Amino acid sequence: MRYARADRLIQLALEMQAARGGLTLSDIEARFEVSRRTAIRMREAVLRVFPQADEVPSNDRSKRWRLSTPATRPLLAISADDLATIEHAAAQMAADNLGEAADELRGVAAKIRASIAAELLRRIEPDLGALAEAEGIALRPGPRPAIAPALFATLRGAIKACRKVSFTYAGRASGAKAVRVVRPLGFLYGHRHYLVAINDADPDETVRFYSLPQISRLRLTGESFVRDPGFDLRAFVAPSFGVFEEAAVDIVWRFSAAAAPIAQQFQFHPSQTSAIDDDGRLVVRFHAGGLLEMAWHLMSWGRAVEVIEPAALRDLLPAEMPVWPALP
Repeated sequence: MRYARADRLIQLALEMQAARGGLTLSDIEARFEVSRRTAIRMREAVLRVFPQADEVPSNDRSKRWRLSTPATRPLLAISADDLATIEHAAAQMAADNLGEAADELRGVAAKIRASIAAELLRRIEPDLGALAEAEGIALRPGPRPAIAPALFATLRGAIKACRKVSFTYAGRASGAKAVRVVRPLGFLYGHRHYLVAINDADPDETVRFYSLPQISRLRLTGESFVRDPGFDLRAFVAPSFGVFEEAAVDIVWRFSAAAAPIAQQFQFHPSQTSAIDDDGRLVVRFHAGGLLEMAWHLMSWGRAVEVIEPAALRDLLPAEMPVWPALP
């Protein structure tokens, strides 16, 4: 989408102002992950809009460009997306047990709010609230799906404005494509990223997950919808171990005495309880669905964990588990 290119040029202008020593073409290539030719076009586009840009003297042979502060001042307004990104990062830090860093980042957000004019803050607070509720936190390191930034931007806008969207969806197993018109409610980020939405053609209005990499030809429709004020994304996913829709069952795992000290450092599920038995083993109990994702996780513990309940989860694991420790 064309506006995505405009966003990149605005970001480049801000980067050229923030870089005290100026930006080189190599800097632009690395920052935006573009080719040399694209970096040149981006730089020239910014220089056409901001002719007051200065070439910064340097000791190397690379040319450096910088914008003065007044040039980009109109671009420095804080948006709901900016604040939501900070809140999202802080929540992820807290989930990763980086509580002090999360508090510091929330302090930065508070300072930004305090510096915003009251009228502007009143305008962006509703959008900020919608985004905070819409973006579930379930990030994991490792491979990530390739998703166009423009897709996120369009869906974020639709969630804030309560606008229906239309897209072509490819079935993960069959590959068959079909057009869907949905009411977008939020995101879940994990091994695969999902849109949480209600299919407009579903008379039962069931909340479903749509894998973002399988969405194409996304567009906003001209229709709005009324979001159910009783829907809470975090409460909706609480019974699940991951993002697979599955009935919750009683889960019981038992970790070996050697692995127990490490396992005690994990919160496997918000509903869990745990206790050390007479042999020094850690017994963890919780109520959730998503057995396949549990099996993927348990593989990293190898023989250090035993599934007591349910048998269906035990059957998903290989007969010969790897020797613990398999965790990095």
